[in-house]
Amino acid sequence: MKNTVSTFLSMKQNGERLTEITSYDYTTAKLVEKAGINAILVGDSLGMTMMGYDTTLPVTMEDMIHHSACVVRACENTMVIMDMPFMSYQASVSEAVRNAGRLMKEARGHAVKLEGGAAVAEQIHAITDSGIPVQAHIGMTPQSVNVFGGFKVQGKGEDAAKRLLEDAFTVQEAGAFSVVLECVPPKLAALISKKLTIPTIGIGAGAGCDGQVLVYQDMLGMNMDFTPKFAKQFDNIGERMVDAFRTYMNEVQNGTFPTEKQSFVKSDCNDEYLAKLDAEKLFS
Repeated sequence: MKNTVSTFLSMKQNGERLTEITSYDYTTAKLVEKAGINAILVGDSLGMTMMGYDTTLPVTMEDMIHHSACVVRACENTMVIMDMPFMSYQASVSEAVRNAGRLMKEARGHAVKLEGGAAVAEQIHAITDSGIPVQAHIGMTPQSVNVFGGFKVQGKGEDAAKRLLEDAFTVQEAGAFSVVLECVPPKLAALISKKLTIPTIGIGAGAGCDGQVLVYQDMLGMNMDFTPKFAKQFDNIGERMVDAFRTYMNEVQNGTFPTEKQSFVKSDCNDEYLAKLDAEKLFS
């Protein structure tokens, strides 16, 4: 079944949980598609997971277009949502619309995501008015890491909780088809989910959201230096990959790979001819 904006809304109305996961390349996206996940987020988290930066801030439009296009080519039924990188939408409404349009035209995904609540409501409204679906993102917004003073839980106090609820209503009113709640206290996230008519997608926001999103390297144990508190490891692919790489290295070094099974054994040259070639001093 093709997943669309309508899928998100109908699943919310029917009480069905949505699944979303990051992907940044064709091969991984193909596997996510096969698993039947509702949506892939081509997150600007690729700056950290794929490019080695310590934040998402250096990621460019060109980076997002390149990786998003790779993912889109792998997906028939999975909805592809593409992050708008830092400073691609904050400076002006017109620039936000233009860059959202670039992602849709050049990468050919199905929706864009941008961070912020009331501060970007005008951008969300203008982008959706242009015919581009928008997933909003409030709470701990990684592009604002320097404002927050680090990756910290948001909405903890009464005033902060009220602002977050107001932001959620604001992005819904602006036209967002869903909203990511990141690092939000579970009870507050559940309340927001109950109050909104659009789906909430949680990451570190508890089980009361309408769906969940995770960075696939976190859930598969591929980020071996650090695993966020909210990311359950569903497998330890990282260790298994290291073991496989070591096994390959050892077999090459001890001569057990490749074997005849991995070789093209049929040849038009018979052993007598090869022996003749060996005897000739062709390059002396």
